[in-house]
Amino acid sequence: MFINKTAEGFNNVCGKNVAKFRKDMKISQRELADRLQLHGLDIDKNAVQRIEAGKRFVTDIEIIALAKVLGISFSEILEDQ
Repeated sequence: MFINKTAEGFNNVCGKNVAKFRKDMKISQRELADRLQLHGLDIDKNAVQRIEAGKRFVTDIEIIALAKVLGISFSEILEDQ
C-alpha cells in the first residue's frame, strides 16, 4: 500500500521547517509568497499557509525555490524535526 502522508497525517515534511525559517527571517507568509513569485513560482499567501500547516503537497520545484528564498539547503528544508 502506498502512503503519501506522514505518520501525523501531514501532506509534506517541510512545512514546519518553512514556517521556522520564515519566522527566523522575520517575514510574513505574504512576503514569502511575494519573494517566491519573484523567483518565478506562482504561489500565494494561502498556499504558503497550507504548506506550513502540512495541508498541501510540495513539489520538488517548489522545494528548490523555497530553499533559495529562505537561504537554506535542501537537506535543511527536509529535515525531520
